[in-house]
Order: sequence, then structure tokens, then C-alpha cells
Amino acid sequence: MATETKPVREPKPTLRDRLSVLSERDFRRFFVGYATSLFGSSMAPVAVAFAVLDSGDGGSELGWVMASRILPIVLVLLAGGVVADRLGGKRVMLAADLLRLATQAAFAAVLMAGHPPLWAMVALVGVWGVGEGFFLPALGALIPDLVSRERGLADANTLLGLARSASTVAGPAVAGILTATLGPASVLTVDAVTYAVGALALARLTVPLRRAETGAERHSVPAELKAGWSEFRSRTWLWTTTVQMGLFNLLVWAPFLILGPLTAQQRLGGARSWGLVMALYGAGAVLGGLAMLGRRPRRPLVVAVLGTLGWALPSAALAARLPLLWTAFAALLAGGTAAVVDTLFTTTTQQNVPPDVRARINSFGALGAFVLGPVGLALAGPIAAHSGTSAVLGFGALWQLAAAAAVLAVPSVRRIRGADTQTRPDPST
Repeated sequence: MATETKPVREPKPTLRDRLSVLSERDFRRFFVGYATSLFGSSMAPVAVAFAVLDSGDGGSELGWVMASRILPIVLVLLAGGVVADRLGGKRVMLAADLLRLATQAAFAAVLMAGHPPLWAMVALVGVWGVGEGFFLPALGALIPDLVSRERGLADANTLLGLARSASTVAGPAVAGILTATLGPASVLTVDAVTYAVGALALARLTVPLRRAETGAERHSVPAELKAGWSEFRSRTWLWTTTVQMGLFNLLVWAPFLILGPLTAQQRLGGARSWGLVMALYGAGAVLGGLAMLGRRPRRPLVVAVLGTLGWALPSAALAARLPLLWTAFAALLAGGTAAVVDTLFTTTTQQNVPPDVRARINSFGALGAFVLGPVGLALAGPIAAHSGTSAVLGFGALWQLAAAAAVLAVPSVRRIRGADTQTRPDPST
């Protein structure tokens, strides 16, 4: 008589299990350096803003300076992907950190010397953006090389997301205090030091070169971009979710960033109330990251797309004219789901694309996700002036719900399995 065997349930991971990825020497070194540089990077925008305003310039000039950081990132992302796949993520990120270190040190020096002209600040912030544009594609390509066990990759990405979330909460607060007491130059000096820490951590990594990094098979830049694009577009789940992210930034997030402060000023209590909303968004991201440690859903993209539904909540709360408490709670939930989505999308991409094109695929994904953001920032105000703030925010919330439903209808999104699943269908369709 055959005996029925019951499936063995894996024990619930302990906190030590969830943090075991930190026992990997290379990842631990990188994490410490990256978290340190993130803290400095999150401080810098506050210092730059007040450096511009202290020089006697106004909102228009501040807009030019801030745009001069974003535009280079978009322009060099694709080149950054090619270079990172050629030379390796470690080399490119090290060079990017050294470039940003020099830029912030130079910015601090010119501020100490007096009130720099607008063109100088635009140029320095532009070079800073170039460094970020090369750093970002290489980051996602490097992390799998720092983790020996595939099971730990999700936890590694979760910890990096936690560092980003924590820096967005703590960095601006510390920067505000330092800027008010010691001036913007002090913050940029600290930022330069944090990049030095990040560069030192990268220099100490022992990452072996992959074949593509040895120069054995090297083609022209256009040919390598074409190969990366072919890999990107051949994966329906990948380009579909990228389109979803791009339209989210255009139709939901950009209007929220512009119209949210306006709404707070009109009926929620002003800047202090808006600061509370954004602080709770950051706190939610920290909590969401903590909740993701040790968790590996069987269908990660399904969970991630369902998580994007939470992004509609803050816009919906503002559109419905809910009081501050409910709006802040909506931001807390949205931040939590954002951490979940970021971890799952990042890990899934790393696990399901070839290592030798990973940076290029990251660059196409980042470009697609963020290229429409500036358009949304520019158009949100004028459209709201014509159609009403609630209409714009409400449309964004409804769009997010419809977009999630559309992406879940894509078969390859539902078929992608997590790394712990014994059988995994071909993710290339």
C-alpha cells in the first residue's frame, strides 16, 4: 500500500537567515560603501538648491540647475550600459564615484570662494549627472557577481533598497541642518567624502572578469547597442513592465510631485504637512524593504505588478480631497509597495537576462522608465490649470489601476517563476 508523502514545508527564515547575504565579503564591502555614498547623494540636492538661491537666483535658475543633472543621466544611460558590459560594473562604478567625488569637491571649493556664476553651477551639476548616468546601469549588472548564492540575490537587492529608502529620509534632514548652520559647501564636502568611501569599497572588491569584459568578443558601440536592444525587446515581460513604469512616471508620479505640494499649500497645512507626507512615503519604503527580507514569492512579477496598485493611493487621496491623515497613510502604503516592487523587478531581471548584456538591458529599462518623467513635470501644472488638480490626479490613479490589469494580462508576466522554483519556463517571450 502506497503511503502518501506530505510536502516538506521550509522553516520560516530567521532574521539571521535574512541578513546572511551580509556574510559575503564582497557584498558587505559594497553595501557599506554604497550606503555611505547614498547618504551623501541624498544630502546634495538640498545644498545645491540653497547654493543657487543664496547666489541671488530664483526659481527659474534653480530649475535650470536641477534639469542640468537629469538631462545628462538620460543622455548617457545607453552609453553607460555598453561601457559597463565591456569593462565590467566595478570599473565603471569606480570611475563614476571618482568623477562625482571630484565634482562635489570642486563645487564645494567654488562655493567657499564666493558666489559662483550660474553657468559654473550648471556645468558642475551636469558633470555630476554624467557620473550618475554611467553608475546606474552598472549597478544592476554588478550585484549578481557579489552574491554567490542565487537565493541571496533578492535579499541583497532588498538591503540596497533599504539603504536608498533610509537615505531619502535621513539625508535631507541632516542636509537641512548643516546647510542652515555651516552653509551649502559643508554638505557638498561631506558628499565628496562619502563618494571616496564608496570608491574605496569598490576598489577592494574581488570580482572576476566575465568573458565579455576581456575583450574577446568586442564589436562597435552601435552593434552592441543593437544586440542589447534585441535582448531587451525579445522579452515581452521586460519591455511591458518598462512601459508601465514609464507611463507611471509620466501620468502618476510627476503630477503627484507637482500638484501634491500645491494641494498641501491650499488645504492641507502647507510645507510642513507635505513634508510629513513624503517622510511617511520614505518610512513606508523602509518598512516594505524590511518585510521583503527572506521572502521569495513563486511568481515575483505577479506580486510586483499587484504592488504597483499601491502607487495609485496617494494621488487618489489627494483627488478625493481626503484629510491629511488619510493622505499621509496612503503615502505610507505606497512607499511600502514601492520597496516590494523595486526588489522583485530588479531581482527578476538579474536572474532572467544573460550576464554579458545585463548592463545594457538595465540602461534600456532605466531610459524607458524615466525618459517621460520630465515631460510629466513640465505639463502637470498647465494641464491642472485647465482641467483641475483633482481631475489630473484622479486620472493618474485610475490609469495606474488599468495599467496593472493590462500588464497582468500578459502571459509571460504570469509565467516568470522565482529562483527557488524547481521549474522555470523560458522567460524570453
